[in-house]
Order: sequence, then structure tokens, then C-alpha cells
Amino acid sequence: MHLMPMVQATTSSGVQRRYRSGLEEAIAHQIASAQLPVIYEETTLAYTWPARPSRYTPDFQIHDIHLEVKGLFDVQARHKMLLVKQQHPHLDIRFVFSNAKAPIYKGSSTTYGAWCDKHGFPWADRRIPDEWLLAPKHEGEPDADK
Repeated sequence: MHLMPMVQATTSSGVQRRYRSGLEEAIAHQIASAQLPVIYEETTLAYTWPARPSRYTPDFQIHDIHLEVKGLFDVQARHKMLLVKQQHPHLDIRFVFSNAKAPIYKGSSTTYGAWCDKHGFPWADRRIPDEWLLAPKHEGEPDADK
């Protein structure tokens, strides 16, 4: 079995952090391999859970994309993401699932990917799509292939 070398995130203050799952670590490797900085749990967004202020910290940030990496996507996490999206509609929040075909609960015909489609969240299965890793074009910039 081939093991990836352990990668630790370094925060802007220089503090070393470990990832919370193997999938998060694999995503960090993919970002680093694309020669992009690994920005892990650096941004914290305030949001209000009905009747109580709360915080959401995206797992990764690539350019202006906030990435949430999920193995288990339970009802509480789904509810939280809907609240964050409602309260921060300008943000680009996307998911990478360890299994996007998993049902949202036992016996459900709705998968994690289908839930994201229904609620307008871009998603991927197991890996970040290459196009998400590319720097976004800004208005007025010429296309590189023209």
C-alpha cells in the first residue's frame, strides 16, 4: 500500500495544524500538487442559527471558493449549510464528498450530490475537479487560448 507523506497545514500565524480526516489530508495534497497554497480552516464566517449566533469555518479555501470536505453529511450539517448560504449568498461554497452517492439518511433515495443540486451547491466526489483549482478569470481578461 502506498502511503502519502503526512502534510500539515500551516496557518498564517505559522501554527501547524493536523487535518481532521484522511480525505481532508488527500485534498490538501491535491491542492499542494497544483502549486497552490493550502489554506486550511483560516476563514471563519459568522452566521445565525435561529435564536443563537454561530460560526462556520470552511475546511479549505481555493481562490474565492470555500470547500467543505465531507464523509458524513448529517442533518445538522445540511441545515447549517443552508443557513450559511442564506446568510452569505455571495459566497461560493462547494463540497467534496468521500461518497457523493451516499443517501442523506438510511433508506432515502436522495444522495449527498442530489441534495447539493437541489440547493445550488456545486459538489464533487473524492477529488477537487481540476477546473476548481485553476485561477478564475476576471472580467476584461483575455482568454489564454486565444
